[in-house]
Amino acid sequence: MINYDGRVFKPVSNTENGETSDETVFHYKQDGNILTSTYAGGRIKQGHLIGLVDEHGNIDMRYHQVNDRNEIMTGICRSTPEIMGNGKIRLHESWQWTSGDRSAGRSVLEESDAHEL
Repeated sequence: MINYDGRVFKPVSNTENGETSDETVFHYKQDGNILTSTYAGGRIKQGHLIGLVDEHGNIDMRYHQVNDRNEIMTGICRSTPEIMGNGKIRLHESWQWTSGDRSAGRSVLEESDAHEL
C-alpha cells in the first residue's frame, strides 16, 4: 500500500466543471488505510476529504468544500496512483458532484515538495 501521509498534491489538469486549479493545494494525512486531507486555493476557500486506501494505493474518497461563491459543494472521487520517473506520485481522478448539477469529471494531481509551494 502507498502511504500518502505528509504528502502535498496540486492539480495539473481538471475538467471544466471542476473547482480545483493549479492554485489548490492538498495536504494529505494517512493513518492505516484511512486518508484525510485539507485543501484550499483558487476557487476553493476551504475543503476536506476522507477516503480509504486499498492495497494498490487506489483511493475511494468523499469530499466537501466551500467555494468562492460561498456554496458548500460535495462529491465522490476515485484516485488511481502512478509512480512517476522522479519517484513522486501522480493521481488520476474520476469524480462526480453529489451536489449542484451532479456532473462528473476527471482531474490529475501531482505530488509537490512543500518548498515548491
